[in-house]
Amino acid sequence: FFFFLRKTFMTIWIRTSKKDIELEASPVSTTDSKLLSMVIPTGRIQEKVLDLLGRIGLDFSRSGRSYRPSENNPGVRAKMLKAQNIPELVALGRHDCGFSGYDWIQERRADVVELLDLGFDPVRIVAAVPENLAGFQGNCYRELGRPLVIASEYRELTASYIEQSGIEGIYLQTFGATEALPPEDADMIVDNTATGATLQANRLVIVDELLRSTTRFICNRQALADPAKKRLLDEMVMLMESSLRARAKVLLEMNVSSADLERIVKDLPCMKAPTVCQLYGEQGYAVKVAVPKADVPALVPRLVALGARDILEYRLERIVI
Repeated sequence: FFFFLRKTFMTIWIRTSKKDIELEASPVSTTDSKLLSMVIPTGRIQEKVLDLLGRIGLDFSRSGRSYRPSENNPGVRAKMLKAQNIPELVALGRHDCGFSGYDWIQERRADVVELLDLGFDPVRIVAAVPENLAGFQGNCYRELGRPLVIASEYRELTASYIEQSGIEGIYLQTFGATEALPPEDADMIVDNTATGATLQANRLVIVDELLRSTTRFICNRQALADPAKKRLLDEMVMLMESSLRARAKVLLEMNVSSADLERIVKDLPCMKAPTVCQLYGEQGYAVKVAVPKADVPALVPRLVALGARDILEYRLERIVI
């Protein structure tokens, strides 16, 4: 049967059945048209997001138990919520933009625009079973002679996995610590893992990978249709990209003799070409180059062997291409 509920700003249909209650809402923006409303995730990823925002000039600080951080950012206001809730709220227009994991964007089936992959909190969403069932892979339900009890926080992702893999399974909703359920309370779990160590500690074996997830910066389509908000979002993306790019590189500066210049320059990894300036009194050259941070331990000894001297290393704040 159907219930029809009409409100001033939105219409909600509540459809009930024996299995589920589904809410469907039309996306209606409730944000102040003059302010960009942003949602910041709570939890382990919050510190990295706040640090990145600080690097682009948006400073927020949370005091006590408040979910509304103090701010001094003209044109932007923020709220802190669980990452699981952010994609749907952004899609509904309750906020203009926010940060959430790709796993929760897919789980919530949120119609949002992905502006930037930050690369934070990389995890895999996997299916795992107890060690004694690992040899049967997806056919372990046949070994048990009954449908599998599959536990997960990811209802939609698990349902899609069951359908696509042909497994006979019954979904069991969890609210954290999913890995603790097998073997007594579940036959399989669908969960996120960064290293697999927690699964291994609970004697679980990965039998399938559903997707890979990192933190994404997202917005809704209404915000992109607003010229002022789109301009601000574009600027934020450009600044965040430049900051993330800079984290992976450092600036090396060195003094090089005229005799060693050509062979050193040819050996340098760089974005386009190194900057070369003649030293006072024609006593050689100063060479500057941005290089991958990971290459520095191997690169510096090689440069010294080629004749480079007085090598300095600088941290970069931003690289705009």
